[in-house]
Amino acid sequence: MRTFLASSAGVTCAALLTLPLAPAAAAHPGQPAHARTTAPARPTPAPVPGSTASLPLTRLPAARADGRDRYDATLSRRTTRPFSLVGIVWDDPARTLTGTAEVRVRDAATGAWGDWRTLETHNAEHAADRTSREARGPRVHGATAPLWTGAADAVEARVSGPAPLPEGLRLDLVDPGTDARTPPAAPRPPAAPRPPVGPESLPRGRAPQPAIVDRAGWGADENLREPEFGYTGPVRAAFVHHTASGNDYTCAEAPSVIRGIYRYHVESNGWRDLGYNFLVDKCGTVYEGRAGGVAKPVMGAHTLGFNTDSTGIALIGTYTDTAPSAAALDGIAKLTAWKLGLNNMDPEGKVTLVSDGGNLYEKGAKVSLNVISGHRDGFATECPGKLLYEKLGTLRSKAAALQGR
Repeated sequence: MRTFLASSAGVTCAALLTLPLAPAAAAHPGQPAHARTTAPARPTPAPVPGSTASLPLTRLPAARADGRDRYDATLSRRTTRPFSLVGIVWDDPARTLTGTAEVRVRDAATGAWGDWRTLETHNAEHAADRTSREARGPRVHGATAPLWTGAADAVEARVSGPAPLPEGLRLDLVDPGTDARTPPAAPRPPAAPRPPVGPESLPRGRAPQPAIVDRAGWGADENLREPEFGYTGPVRAAFVHHTASGNDYTCAEAPSVIRGIYRYHVESNGWRDLGYNFLVDKCGTVYEGRAGGVAKPVMGAHTLGFNTDSTGIALIGTYTDTAPSAAALDGIAKLTAWKLGLNNMDPEGKVTLVSDGGNLYEKGAKVSLNVISGHRDGFATECPGKLLYEKLGTLRSKAAALQGR
């Protein structure tokens, strides 16, 4: 559900509390069993659907000291509906937002305003290939990377850059909604049974499927995405990403972060579904991303120009200046070993993919890439962050070992 907010009036929303079940009343010694009483169970709270609200930014032309024009856009401090994830959106997906985009928010629990935080402005490279129907849809927009803020109820924003800024600049506030499960759902066992002994019981080049939290497990609203699925050829490469959404989340919050990114990708970017095929949190838990079957070659929208014959895996967080945890790397290694092993692809090998066009390779170019590549290998971008990119060699070795190579 998308809401457009045009005024600064605050909206109050009651918090949803999940209370523990009352313990059963202890029976008096000798009391007959049928006389024992148990406190009535409290009803399980229903999930609260998420929403997206849009606030237009005001463009403010100003003069630089050297006389050249500079255009700024701002959103004055505004009380809003509760939200937990933000991003700046504009009309034309082909336009790039240069310069700096920043937001600051008010903590919904404490009422304190946080510091200004920078949004990753170059997000067009996380997208469907340009010749796909998904990339040409009427709802597709340009957007920054989303930023996880945690529960907030007020915001201000500012954008500075060379003229002209993209048209239709607005701030999208995403409420990921709540999931009825408390605590968050644990990873579900793989659909196919695991081998009884371990990786050594599988043929060389194969690895056991790791536990994966499916879409129901993280609370996906399946009415949000387009109903049909899209597939590509056999998965022969994996592109590693970071979501660039910040590291201020707990692992218990990861399902909420994913619901927020999912809604942002669909309602703000205008994509048919979540762009990544899989996500991994900093505790190493693996989550199903785009719908269509974890073992199937689902076409994603993660690496512009190279979504064909590949899978996109995003580590939740920003890893430019923060090193990924050992648990997160282990989760990615297990996932890539299994997913690439379905087609007997060597995680330490090379693969040739055909580019659909981007800023590094023209359409139709045959490109030799690592079977496990970083996003920046297929597109000129900072993704997956310097410190995660530096760990790709370790990831390749771990995944190959899990395949028995």
